[in-house]
Amino acid sequence: MRISILALAATLVLATPVEAQEDLSAQVDADYEALLEDLFLDFHRNPELSYMETRTAGIIATQLREAGAEVTEGVGGTGVVGIMRNGEGPTVLVRADMDGLPVMEDSGLDYASTARQTGVDGVEAPVMHACGHDVHITSLIGTARQLARLRDSWNGTVVLIAQPAEERLGGARAMMEDGLYERFPKPDYALAFHVSAALPTGSIAMQPGLIASSSDSVDITIHGVGAHGAYPHMGIDPIVMGAEIIMSLQTLVSRTVSPLDPAVITVGAFQGGIKHNIIPDRATMQLTVRSNDQEVRETLLEGIARIAENVGRMSGMPEDRLPEVVVSNESTPPTINDEALSNRLRGVFADGLTDAVLLDPMEQTGMGAEDFAYFVQPDTGVRGAYFSVGGTPQSAFDAAEAGGPPVPSHHSPFFRIDPEPSVTLGTEAMVIAVLDLLAPETSGADD
Repeated sequence: MRISILALAATLVLATPVEAQEDLSAQVDADYEALLEDLFLDFHRNPELSYMETRTAGIIATQLREAGAEVTEGVGGTGVVGIMRNGEGPTVLVRADMDGLPVMEDSGLDYASTARQTGVDGVEAPVMHACGHDVHITSLIGTARQLARLRDSWNGTVVLIAQPAEERLGGARAMMEDGLYERFPKPDYALAFHVSAALPTGSIAMQPGLIASSSDSVDITIHGVGAHGAYPHMGIDPIVMGAEIIMSLQTLVSRTVSPLDPAVITVGAFQGGIKHNIIPDRATMQLTVRSNDQEVRETLLEGIARIAENVGRMSGMPEDRLPEVVVSNESTPPTINDEALSNRLRGVFADGLTDAVLLDPMEQTGMGAEDFAYFVQPDTGVRGAYFSVGGTPQSAFDAAEAGGPPVPSHHSPFFRIDPEPSVTLGTEAMVIAVLDLLAPETSGADD
C-alpha cells in the first residue's frame, strides 16, 4: 500500500487527515484570494471561441511558467502543455478545456462577458463562458501552484494541458494528432473535471464506467433536379428526399439498434429552397448522433449513409449524384472512466476531502459528450478518470424548489457558477488525486 499522500506533504508532517485537509484547503483559499479570483474574473470577462483562444492560452502559459513548469505553446492549435518533473515515478496528465461559446451572456453578474469574436466559421458572435471552462483553467493554474509547493510529497511527472475547442469536440484530437503522447511524456493516468451547475457547491461526483456519450456531427447534402413547383414531374425534389431520409433515420434507433442500447439521431437543421413555387436542386441537413458504445456508434453512422444513398437511388438520382454524407471533425468516442482508478480516487476523495460531500454514483440523465475520451482511448493504454464538482449554491436549488427561478443549465445565456467554492474544491480534489498517484512508495510496499 501507498502511505497517506497528505501525510507526506512537507508542510503537513504528523498532521491528522482532518488537519491535513484543513491545511491544504487553507493554502488553496489563500491562493484564491491572492491570484485565482482575479484570474477567474479575467477569464470570464474575456472568453474566446474554439480554436481562437490565443489570449487565454497566453495567460495560462505565463502562469504555468511562473509555477515552474516547462511550457510549450501552440500544440494542436492554441493548446498549452506544461511539464513539471520531479524525479522518477509515474506520469499524470491533468487537462482543462478553455474555450467559450457563441452565447450572449444574460446572467446578471457584474462581471458578465460583453465580448464578441469572429469564429473559425467566419461568423461574428457574442462569446460567453456558458459551460464553466473558466473554472477549469483557473483550477489548472491553482493545481500547478499547489503541486509546486508540495514537491516533497510526490515523485514523477505532471503534464498540465490547456486544451482548445472542447465545445467543437476537436481540440483533444488536434493535440493528439500534433504528437501530444510522442513529443511529451506519455501519461500513465489522465485526469480532468467539469464544474456542474446541476450539483450543489461543496459536492463532488466520481464514478467508474460511462461518463459521456459519443457524439458525431453529420452533414448530408441531397442533390436533386430543380423544376417549377407546378410541374413536379419535371424534377427530382431534394426536399421530399430529405423528408424520407428523416423518417427513415428513426428506424435505425427503433429497428437496428438493440432497445437496451441508448442511441439518438437528431436532425437539427434541414434547409432547402428559397421560393414557394420552385423545386430546388439541393437541400442540406445537419445531424447530431449519440451513443454509449463504439459498436452502436458505427452501426448508426453506417446506417445513415446507407439510408441517404438508397433514398437517392429510390428517387432516381444517378450514382454520381447520390446524397453525400460527411462525418465532421466535431466528433468524439464515449468517455469511459477506468473502473479501478475511479474507485481508488473515490476513496482518496472520501478520506481527503472531509468538508466535501462525495455523491453516490449517478445514473446518466442525458447524452452529453466530452472529447477527453481521445486522451484515454483503449489503444493508448492510458487510464482515465473524469469527475464533477458542484457549482450552484444549495440556496438556488431551494429557491427553485419553492417556485423561484430554475437553476440555469449549461450553454444557457443565464448560466452562472459560484466561482470560489467551484475553483477551490476542484483544485483541492485534483491536487490530492495527483499526490496519491505520485506518492513515493514505502519500502517493499505493493501498489
